[in-house]
Amino acid sequence: MSTYYFQTENMTVGYEKRPLIERITIGVEKGEIVTLIGPNGAGKSTVLKSIARQLALLGGTVWLDGRDVNAMSGTELSRNMAVVLTEKLRTELMTCEDVVATGRYPYTGRFGILSETDRMAVAEAMELVQVTYLRDQDFTRISDGQRQRVMLARCLCQEPEILILDEPTSYLDIKYKLEFLSILQEMRRKKKLTVIMSLHELELAVRVSDKILCIDGSRVDRFGAPEKVFTPGYLTRLFSITSGSYDEASESMELEPVKGEPKVFVIGGGGTGKQVYRRLQRQAVPFAAGILFPNDLDYPAAKALASRIIETGSFEPITEDKLQEARQVLDCCSQVICCKKEFGTLEQANRLLLEYAVRQRKEIVAEE
Repeated sequence: MSTYYFQTENMTVGYEKRPLIERITIGVEKGEIVTLIGPNGAGKSTVLKSIARQLALLGGTVWLDGRDVNAMSGTELSRNMAVVLTEKLRTELMTCEDVVATGRYPYTGRFGILSETDRMAVAEAMELVQVTYLRDQDFTRISDGQRQRVMLARCLCQEPEILILDEPTSYLDIKYKLEFLSILQEMRRKKKLTVIMSLHELELAVRVSDKILCIDGSRVDRFGAPEKVFTPGYLTRLFSITSGSYDEASESMELEPVKGEPKVFVIGGGGTGKQVYRRLQRQAVPFAAGILFPNDLDYPAAKALASRIIETGSFEPITEDKLQEARQVLDCCSQVICCKKEFGTLEQANRLLLEYAVRQRKEIVAEE
C-alpha cells in the first residue's frame, strides 16, 4: 500500500520487453509538481507513457491514492488522471470547443451527450487558459502554441486529480510559457492538482517544481527538491555538456569563451557587465573581466566567457596586490570598457583602475 498520493515501486519501463529504465521508486505528495529532466532520448516520455498506462510496465507497480493503476478501469483512470503527450490529437472537423469537450467524456456516459454542467466545465476551462476566443475555430487550423493551450483546457475540463504532461511548453512563446506554468501552480494551490511533466527549460523547472526527477538514459540518477538536485557541476555531467557551460547557482548558460590574450578589459560589477561579456563573445573578441567578487551578479558570466578574470574574496576590500595584477592585464589591452557609473565602498580599487587606464591613454568606452 502506498504511503504517498502517487508512488512508483520498482517500476521498469521500456519497449518490446526490452527494459530502458529499471527499478524506478519515487513518492509524490498530493498537490506537488514533479518535473522530469534529462538529455534527449533519455526516456522521459517513456516514463510518462508508462505512468499513464499507454505503455505496459515491464515490472513494478504504479500506485495512485493507494490503488494500483493497472487495477483501475479506463473510465476510473480517466476521472483521476489526464494526459497530454507529444503525439498530436487526430481531429476531423472539430472546433476547439469540441476538443475541450472530449475531456468530459468520462462523465457523459456511453452516448457522450453533454449536460449543462459539462458545458459549464468546458467554458470555465477555456476561460482559465484564455482560449475562449478560439471556441469556434477549426482545431487543425490554429498554431501549435494555441493547440497546446486548448489541450490543457481539455485536461482541466476532465477535472483530474493528477496531470501528466510531456513537454507542455515546447510550442509556447515566453508569455504563454509563464502563463501556462502559473495556471498549473494555481490549480495546485486551489485544487491540490498533482502534476508530473517533462520540461527542457531548466530555468522554468527550477521555479515551478517541488521535486525534480533526473533521468540519464538507463536509470533515475537523482530525485528530490531542486536545490538538492542542482548542485554545482551536476547538470554538466547529466547532459554531457562539452561546449559552453551551465552554472547551477545562477542558472546562467553561456556559450564557449573566445580563447586568446585579452584585447579588451571590462570593468563591471553588480550585473552591469553581463551583456558586454556576451557581446564581446559574439564578436569573437577575447577579453578580461575584473576586479570581481565571486558573489557578484556578473561573476558567473565572466567566469564562463572571459579569457582572463581577476577576482578577489567576497566582502573583502580589494588589496593592492590584486589591483596591481589587474593593472598588468589592462596594460596588454587596447581598450577598456567601463560598465559602472559609480563605485561602491568595496569597489574603490576599480575606480583607481579606471583612473589608471585614463593615465595610460587607453581607449575608454563608457557603457550606457
